[in-house]
Amino acid sequence: MTKRSKMNKDEQFLLKIVQPSLLGFMDGSISTLAPVFGFAVSGDAKTAFMAGTLVSVGAGISMGQAEAISDDGKLTGRGSPVIRGVITGVATFIGGMLHTLPFLINDISLAKDLAIIITIFELALIAIIKWKYMKSKLLTSFWQVYLGGGLVIFAGIFLERIISKFLT
Repeated sequence: MTKRSKMNKDEQFLLKIVQPSLLGFMDGSISTLAPVFGFAVSGDAKTAFMAGTLVSVGAGISMGQAEAISDDGKLTGRGSPVIRGVITGVATFIGGMLHTLPFLINDISLAKDLAIIITIFELALIAIIKWKYMKSKLLTSFWQVYLGGGLVIFAGIFLERIISKFLT
């Protein structure tokens, strides 16, 4: 019997749907924080929205392609690479856009506040999914996810301030 035929439906769901979704959502949510919040510090909501959208699209395509070509699914039983790639790419795009959408509001302070609240919920959702499906400890999941998100936000804001000084 192959490893694939020994997997039950829950394990197949985990490998074919949950893992690619979590991977994409986590990448989209965290990797887009630096450009979105970095540009938000500049005070221009439209620029922050544009940066978040462009990074979300690029990251969605990149992550989807990377997942699709990383494993054909035959050896590991992870299913169709195209389906996994689409799931990962769409989840990456959604993860990046959720905290980007508030920057459609012209009031930069309100947009930043909403984006921060959405980011807190996004990261909590990632930690809960990680805990529920990947059998991580809940506090460990929260710690890992919020640490990563916080570092990325800090890096974006810090680098925006340094780079903007050199450009002015």
